Amino acid sequence: MKFSVHQNSQQGARERNEDRMAYCYTRQSCLLMLADGMGGHPEGATAAHLALQVLSGRFQKLAQPLLRQVPAFLSDGLLHAHHHIIRYAADKGMLDTPRTTLVAAVIERNQLYGIHCGDSRLYVVRGNGAVLRTRDHSMLERQKTAAGLPPANRNLLLSCLGSPSVPVFDLSGPIELRSGDRILLCSDGLWSVLNDGELVRGLGQGPLDEAVDRLVDEALRRAGSRSDNVSALAVDWEAQDDFRTTRVSTEALPEGVFSSTLDANAAQQASESVWDMDDETIERTIAEINEAIRRTAARKP
Repeated sequence: MKFSVHQNSQQGARERNEDRMAYCYTRQSCLLMLADGMGGHPEGATAAHLALQVLSGRFQKLAQPLLRQVPAFLSDGLLHAHHHIIRYAADKGMLDTPRTTLVAAVIERNQLYGIHCGDSRLYVVRGNGAVLRTRDHSMLERQKTAAGLPPANRNLLLSCLGSPSVPVFDLSGPIELRSGDRILLCSDGLWSVLNDGELVRGLGQGPLDEAVDRLVDEALRRAGSRSDNVSALAVDWEAQDDFRTTRVSTEALPEGVFSSTLDANAAQQASESVWDMDDETIERTIAEINEAIRRTAARKP
């Protein structure tokens, strides 16, 4: 595999940046991830980081150097990340759970597979158009799809990781990538300010690093004092090298070698206990955690 990658995350007008993103790869597989920790709940940044750690750790364990079943890897990883966040909240006796969105993509053998929960998005841009744009789990997207009416509450999410209910998620792909395709994972701080046409056109103009930085800067400028965290992780697939982007070629990477922008060994140790749980065990544990949270709340004066 050969690709260029560029990341940009800005705090905007918020008190802290709760977005997290990362990528990792073996000789024949690549995983891209972005999570947006949710405000209004405690430790959103922690939830986002835990989600990426669990996925990264599972990728390190299972991509040898390919994943056997990419859709299963993505869906199982998302559910384990969700469980891990809830378990973290229970261990700390938290009255409310940390929550986060998640969008991730795996590329193997020129095929892209995606998964998302919440309103962080995945775009695949080819030429002047998008061959993929994920649909958010939000009241805004539901109202657009159902009736074409303006939303009463644009920010209401219908699913996320860390909530008491099992998350709803959607899988995408496979999409056959072509040389020059550009892949974008972004938080709602970017797409809620710039429309799809602006994102698609902007991502395709000029070197990858300049295109991404220009989009992020424009979103911050337009939103001004209302700006959310703005994060983007973009890949130029098998394209010419850009001056400032990180260029990756896995051809010289030995078999069995794993590279990541996260501490995958720590992730493996932290999440090892949830890897082998089936759905029934996860559901039972979630019920136990909810009961523990209820008892903790009852003890409060």
